[in-house]
Amino acid sequence: MLAWPLYHTLGKRHMVTFATDRPGGFDDAHIAALLKLLPILALVSEIRMKNRLARTLLETYVGSHAGELILAGATRRGSGTTVSAATMICDLRDFTRISDNWPRDDVIDLLNDYFDAMSEPIARHGGEILKFIGDGLLAIFPLNQPSACADLLRAVAEARQAMVALNKKNSETGRAPLNYGIGVHVGDVMYGNIGSRTRLDFTVIGPAVNMASRLETLTKQLGRTVLLSRAFADFVESDFDLERVGEYPVRGFSDPIELFAYHG
Repeated sequence: MLAWPLYHTLGKRHMVTFATDRPGGFDDAHIAALLKLLPILALVSEIRMKNRLARTLLETYVGSHAGELILAGATRRGSGTTVSAATMICDLRDFTRISDNWPRDDVIDLLNDYFDAMSEPIARHGGEILKFIGDGLLAIFPLNQPSACADLLRAVAEARQAMVALNKKNSETGRAPLNYGIGVHVGDVMYGNIGSRTRLDFTVIGPAVNMASRLETLTKQLGRTVLLSRAFADFVESDFDLERVGEYPVRGFSDPIELFAYHG
């Protein structure tokens, strides 16, 4: 077996190895031919590594679906498409008080644990987390999957169980339980690039997103952890145990909205 440095970049050495089952190993002609291949292999390797790095970074920061669109060239401001989706917005309660009174590192640990509890079930059930906003989370479940709305509720149920476990762990260290609210609606959203000339954000906007946000706000007022709109409930009402809460005015919408609670 032979091993050579393939190329150097940012102070790191990358290696390539060759092996043969030829009796006596490589001869001089073989070695000379392999050495000629090194510049080509180095170029291909660097391209593939940078592509993988770019893909990993985009998946980490904007999600797998948005990352694929960006890699495919969806980088023009205002570019986007209309998507029918179930939209979920989650927000932590009393975060201002926590961030004002807790040590910085404890606040960061708390947020990471909270987002783990919420995010892992969402990803597991096919949802796409578009952004974290302070202590809030925005996710969509596109309706091109027939089970999208049911999948969202399954994710919510598992997230609630994870939050129970997290609060139990926190109580053992003397921390107060974390409270949160989740608003859910369904409808068309604009999915694409929004921002300034020099900085873009890949996100969703539209009345359906606004409604989910308003419902999340109402969770505190109505004493419910999860509130669903009538439009969303119509997709899943026969399959899940939903509690009808009543009709309530929602800021920014002219007519009262019939709301349902979900206890998972």
